[in-house]
Amino acid sequence: MGSLEWLRLLDGCGVSLGDWRGGGRNGGVVAGSVHLDAGPPGRFGRGAGGDTTAWIRFAGDVTTPVELDRLRAADFVGSVPWRRFRSRHGQAHLSGSYWAATTGGHVIYESRLELARLLLADFDPDVVDIYAQPCRIAVRRAGWQRRHVPDFLLVSAGGAATVVNVKPAHRLADAKVAEALDWPGALFASCGWDYEVWSGCDPVLLDNVRFLAGYRRRQVVADEVVDQACRAVLDGEPLAVAERRLAADGPPHSARPALLAGLWQGRLATDLTRPLSGTSVLRRAGP
Repeated sequence: MGSLEWLRLLDGCGVSLGDWRGGGRNGGVVAGSVHLDAGPPGRFGRGAGGDTTAWIRFAGDVTTPVELDRLRAADFVGSVPWRRFRSRHGQAHLSGSYWAATTGGHVIYESRLELARLLLADFDPDVVDIYAQPCRIAVRRAGWQRRHVPDFLLVSAGGAATVVNVKPAHRLADAKVAEALDWPGALFASCGWDYEVWSGCDPVLLDNVRFLAGYRRRQVVADEVVDQACRAVLDGEPLAVAERRLAADGPPHSARPALLAGLWQGRLATDLTRPLSGTSVLRRAGP
C-alpha cells in the first residue's frame, strides 16, 4: 500500500502507517475521507478536454487555460492560488498561511480543517509538492456552465496527482454540497487523476503531527545533529530512555529536539495513534 492510501479510506476504516519510509511513521485511523480512484480517460466522450478547461493563475494576475485532459502536474510550476488570501474582522472561519517543509514556502488555507489536511500532506513522505487552490475548472455544456476551485493539489514523488477538497463531515449530508463535490471528482478521475474529499482524521494522530511540525524547519536542529541522534537510537527504545542516553551528562531534554526532528523527517518511527510521550517506543526507519 502506498503512503497516501491511508488518507483515502472510507469513513470508519483504519490502516497501519508502518510502511511509511521503510517502516517509518506508523499507526493511524483516518476517518471521513472519500476517494475516487483514477478512471480510464475519456469517460466524458472524447475526454474532459474539449469543453472543460482548467485555468491556472500566475504572478501578475496572468491566467493560462489548459484543457483538462491535457493537464499535467508540471503545468502548475510557478503558479499562485486562484483566489487571493482574505481576512476580515469577525469572520467565522480561520484562514492563514502555513510554512511547508515540503515546498520550502508558505501555503494558504481557509479553515482549520484545511490546515489539518495541509499538515498531514506536509508530513507525508510521498508528497513532493503542494498547491493551494491550484486552478479553476470550467465546464461548458449546451446552455450552461459550471465552475469549481479545488482546495489542494498534491503531487507525489512518482508524479501522480491528487486533487483534494476539504469539507466538514456534517456538510456532506447536504445533497447540494455532495453533488457540488461529486462532479469535479468525476471529471478529474476521467482524466486519470486521483480525487479526495477529506473531512478529518484521528485527533490523536493529528495532535501528534501538529506537535512534530514544530520541528519541521531545518534551522531548528542542525542536520548533522539529527543524523547523529537517529543513528544512535536503538530499535525498541522508549523516547525518554533514548533522551537520557544521548544526553550523556547533560539534561535529558537537550537530546529531545533532534529525536523529534527525526520523527518529523521519517528517520525515526513510533505509534502516532497514541499520545507522544516518554514511553513512545522508537525505531529507526530511514537512512
